[in-house]
Amino acid sequence: MRRFNTLLFRMAFLSLLVASLTLALSAAYSPMVHAQDDDDDPEMTFDEDEASGDEGMVMEDDAEESAEPEPDEEPEPEAAVDPDGDSTSGALPAANTEEVSWQDIVVVVRKPFLKVSRVELMPSWGITMNDNIIQHVQFSGALNYYLTDVLAVGIEGQYYIKSLREPFDLVARQARRLPTVNKYNFGAAMNFHYVPIYGKFAVLDENVVHWETALTAGVGFTQSEVLPRDPALQPFKNTLITPNVGASMRFFLSRFLTVNVGIRDYVFVDKFEAVSRMEANGDIAKEQADSSLVNNIMFQAGVSFWFPMSFEYTTFR
Repeated sequence: MRRFNTLLFRMAFLSLLVASLTLALSAAYSPMVHAQDDDDDPEMTFDEDEASGDEGMVMEDDAEESAEPEPDEEPEPEAAVDPDGDSTSGALPAANTEEVSWQDIVVVVRKPFLKVSRVELMPSWGITMNDNIIQHVQFSGALNYYLTDVLAVGIEGQYYIKSLREPFDLVARQARRLPTVNKYNFGAAMNFHYVPIYGKFAVLDENVVHWETALTAGVGFTQSEVLPRDPALQPFKNTLITPNVGASMRFFLSRFLTVNVGIRDYVFVDKFEAVSRMEANGDIAKEQADSSLVNNIMFQAGVSFWFPMSFEYTTFR
């Protein structure tokens, strides 16, 4: 009986050993079989249509998995939405940050004053700069219409008041002879204006003053009158064609008021009393008059009133 039990125990031990070896060999052999099967599979190729079609295919399980965020990942912050409807990527703005729209961004500052299609009424005062015998004070008024912001056409009228200067009496006392002089009564002209320069400057780093430079050219007439050396002789008058050229500066004070300063040269050929005049009649003396080219250079200053008194921009900023 003891020998039977020993034989049975040995048979059971051998059976377990054989089973263990079988399982170990099957586990080692299985990867090799799978690797060989993979190598034996033919290489798969796709056409362009099939590839593009496969890219658009998504399995429902994969889509659901991709839609669910990972437990360890935090959701990304939503994009900030602009009040005008434009969305901006990035983090949400801070609580104290002011929102900026496209309307608040200005690339080029607009000119503070527009002149196109406006009328300028300009009263001014002037004085002679280049005559040391007789001096004229000029009171003038101009009416200009601006075709564009830099080009204008207008009319001008002048009235003169004469005053004899000290050299007039000095020449008479020293040379025993009165100088030959003419006075100017009035004049008018049609002018064209062009603005080539525009700028600005700061006053005490606070106030900004805008200004521009204008060039003027025109043609008109001037009436001059001879002052006879002998009060017993008749004076005579001359009507003279008068071109004029000049330059001026304009400073903008408000939307309808500006200050102007400039220099103007009125050029004409005037007729003076002849040195050897003996005729008392003015018409005969005018025929015998001497001619001379005159540059009547005037310094002018005045203000301009603009109508209409306001303006509106018609272009985008």
